[in-house]
Amino acid sequence: MARAENKVEAGGTAQVVAALAKALREQQELTQEELGKRIGYTGSAVSAMETCAQPASDKMLVKLEESIGGGLGVFEKARKYMLLDKYPSQFKNFALMEAEAVSLSSYQTFVVDGLFQTPEYARALIGGGFPKLPEAKVEELVEARIARRALFDRADPQPMIELILDESVLQRPIGGWEVLRGQLRSLAEDAERDNVSLQVMPMDRGLRGSHAGTRGDMVLVVTKEHHHVVYMEIEDESVLVSDPAKVAGLTHRYAKIRSQALSPDDSLSLIRKLAAEERT
Repeated sequence: MARAENKVEAGGTAQVVAALAKALREQQELTQEELGKRIGYTGSAVSAMETCAQPASDKMLVKLEESIGGGLGVFEKARKYMLLDKYPSQFKNFALMEAEAVSLSSYQTFVVDGLFQTPEYARALIGGGFPKLPEAKVEELVEARIARRALFDRADPQPMIELILDESVLQRPIGGWEVLRGQLRSLAEDAERDNVSLQVMPMDRGLRGSHAGTRGDMVLVVTKEHHHVVYMEIEDESVLVSDPAKVAGLTHRYAKIRSQALSPDDSLSLIRKLAAEERT
């Protein structure tokens, strides 16, 4: 359901899309109901989009481009920036960097990295947080998160993506056991991509007297300009580290974490084993 407060919260891209869609609709002498029928939405949904009460979804942008875009490609180009508008404020700068990265190396200790999440897992994670978000906002954030997966298939240049997960993440039933099984199966499929490496940090690592990953999550990024930065986030606050000396220290720590994790083959075997287990 569209929310009145969205009219205030709507980002610049949503407002431009709304104004352009209305102008093109009126230029083509279409009512909101007529445009809605063309693109598979109700007239009320078109009205909500034009007033920013419910900004256009990615699917709606595709339909608008086909229906009233006139070959200009403006709605197609807006898709990237509309999704960016939907990200939490602390994540927006990193989202742009991630989409164009040459390589990403992520270590996660509590949940699956957002880039690898299934829609069901993401929906359970986002919708189950505190404070509770309205359902429409949850769906916006899920859509934006899943759209990030386009990075896996980017061809020029193909990014190298590495993920190290604490074993506890594979045992934590976010959304229930069936949702977790689906997430584990998806991880196993992603691990078989040529440009993906996935490893698991075993829960008993501390028994060996050394555990390099106890200070929390991090994502190492090599940008399209080949700059090295580190992204960290906690309690809705983010830090982007670019100082070369600090980045070097965190990179060394990450390398130690990688060396202490299970091999990619052993990690994949563990993930497949857990995905096959029936737990209730």
